[in-house]
Amino acid sequence: MRVTVVGSGYVGTTLAACLADAGHDVTAVDIDPDVVAAINDGRAAIHEPGLDDLLAEHAGDRLRATTEYDGVPDADVTFLAIGTPSRADGSIDLGPLSAAAEMTGEAISTATETAEPTAADRHLVVVKSTITPPGVGEIREALLAGAGDAADRVELATNPEFLREGTAVDDFRHPDKLVFGTDSDWAVDRLEALYEPLLVATDADVPVVRTDPETAVMIKYANNAFLAAKISLANDLGNVCKRFGIDAYEVMDAVGLDDRIGAQFLRSGVGWGGSCFPKDVDAIRSAAREAGYEPPMLEAAVAVNDSQPERMLELLDSHVDVAGERVAVLGLAFKPGTDDIRNSRAIPIIEGLQARGAEVVGYDPVATDTMRERFPDVAYADSAAAALDDARAALVVTDWDEFAALGDAFDAMAEPVVIDGRRVIERRDGLTYEGLTW
Repeated sequence: MRVTVVGSGYVGTTLAACLADAGHDVTAVDIDPDVVAAINDGRAAIHEPGLDDLLAEHAGDRLRATTEYDGVPDADVTFLAIGTPSRADGSIDLGPLSAAAEMTGEAISTATETAEPTAADRHLVVVKSTITPPGVGEIREALLAGAGDAADRVELATNPEFLREGTAVDDFRHPDKLVFGTDSDWAVDRLEALYEPLLVATDADVPVVRTDPETAVMIKYANNAFLAAKISLANDLGNVCKRFGIDAYEVMDAVGLDDRIGAQFLRSGVGWGGSCFPKDVDAIRSAAREAGYEPPMLEAAVAVNDSQPERMLELLDSHVDVAGERVAVLGLAFKPGTDDIRNSRAIPIIEGLQARGAEVVGYDPVATDTMRERFPDVAYADSAAAALDDARAALVVTDWDEFAALGDAFDAMAEPVVIDGRRVIERRDGLTYEGLTW
């Protein structure tokens, strides 16, 4: 099939590359000429394992990128994968997505018109962006306004993504579920045809949820809100365990054996960050308030998450006054496998250390350059061992595998104090070690 993907961020680039890999002819559209040039050169503008390989294989063949909407009229399906940034009150800004929807409609209107639209003349536009249920109508209005007289040829659907940064390519290839939001049987058929190569290649029987557009996008918010709340509950219980001198991980290992709960997302620590959980939980909280409901469980989930970095700093305070001392922050990305620092727990950790007068040195395998833009006054090391050299303390914020193998590198610290927020460092003689919830 011929597919256009409007927006080449994390979701759009992964979607375009994976659809090309599934055998479709894909045109990626983005307003940033540098992003377009990178894709056409077979490179991703983001760090995502496996993505560069797909782009290198398919760029110039089944995948091309452009700043124009010229591929839209001839496409069988057009995806909108434009970011929906958060406003100060937590609500999402639909402006960029609405503009892209209107331009998509305008591009569709340039297609050859016939007296009566046939199945071949109809155009399916799929919202991949994360939007709240009330936002579906706003995007539909923008799309149809752009389409003008061709509005009766346009079908709108929603198809939320459930990709995790760091494993996005694998998540696309092996989804837990596919969610199709549309009131049109024709649109469902087209989406099923689009994803058929993926379903055939997947060994597991992937559930396909067919529902209306608003319910589909709510599924995405409910999914992320539940996971965020589960992590915060694990952290809250972990904080209680810490007060009792109990290892929260031993407790949660047993709790996870209950098939009503499951073992995933029970690893307590410094909290969740990134672009999805904070943004999506804030957005659904804001949308709920606009509808006249205060969601206390979600409010509590955010409050617990926001408190974890300060709890980590308080543990540090109990062992050393870091004013004027060199302190290493190991891990700057919000999770391993990505260079994304959005809502990284390292940000409040660094701010807290600076407020205490510490000389901060940071290290991350891939996120140093992006964090340097946020904190240009912080020193950055080329390796974890270099960051630890002569440091008075170290805080482990991201659970990169290489941190578990540091071993003797801690010997280079001055009276070493390690506060571990991710349970990746082993206790050892000569090391003052504190786990955040164990």
